[in-house]
Amino acid sequence: MASTHLGTRSGPSVSTWRAYLALTKPRIIELLLVTTVPAMVLAARGLPPLSTMLATLFGGALAAAGANSMNSVYDRDIDSVMKRTSTRPMATGRISPVAGWAFGSALSAFSVIWLALTTNLLAAGLAGLAIFLYVVGYTMFLKRRTSQNIVWGGAAGCFPVLIGWAAVTGHLSWTPWVLFLVVFLWTPPHYWPLSLRFREDYDSAGVPMLPVVADQRHVADQILWYSIATVVASLALVPVAPMGWIYSVSALLLGLVFVWEAVLLRRRTRSGEDPKPMRLFHWSITYLALLFLVVAVDPLVLG
Repeated sequence: MASTHLGTRSGPSVSTWRAYLALTKPRIIELLLVTTVPAMVLAARGLPPLSTMLATLFGGALAAAGANSMNSVYDRDIDSVMKRTSTRPMATGRISPVAGWAFGSALSAFSVIWLALTTNLLAAGLAGLAIFLYVVGYTMFLKRRTSQNIVWGGAAGCFPVLIGWAAVTGHLSWTPWVLFLVVFLWTPPHYWPLSLRFREDYDSAGVPMLPVVADQRHVADQILWYSIATVVASLALVPVAPMGWIYSVSALLLGLVFVWEAVLLRRRTRSGEDPKPMRLFHWSITYLALLFLVVAVDPLVLG
């Protein structure tokens, strides 16, 4: 029977705190915040006010935590079926659905209020929209209905760059939308390799991820094309922002490696070898982190 494990009279136990922390999917939050700070630095063309940066990161972390928590509650049935997610707190019953949903809703509401009070209404509104798209658009509507779930549902994960930019400037220009496009196009070649690795999990849970409904060759082709599109979008930032030579050279070199890894995955798939999808999955994380690092470094060094 599910329980919230209230612990002692003095307060929740350590295991309960850990369960609620796991509910928020901290590793996903880390990746989202990696894109926020560079967007803020680029918007300010230098270091933005520390108070604005900290307030935005805190609010963004709360928004992601709230959305992830509600996602965990809604997906507890399929998480319990999949080996990769079977130990999550909702799947094991360490947290009840009511408590989990209340927790996620509270974090989400507080994040929007916090950003409205500490940054501006645009940043707060974007955070609210991101939460809605992820919880309702992706989790409740797209994930279980279409193989394009991660393509369109992944848009919610692109909002941190818009939120960060808006928090600094109070408006949106073409530059943050190009950053948005980079993350949007990067999401499929990041997530589909993971779906390839855990294809049987998704199949048994009835989730129509692309590797479940299409053969590996088609998936590998799509991964390659999205990888190329990601690199093209990253280079489009050069004239739009505009960016200097540090970003330009770095984006080109990182992009070449990214595309090459996608080519290798496609080649292994076509030759009947083990596609080794986790190699591209892990590199995709490194790629995005390094790319956004140079997004910040370029204006700090070159002005």
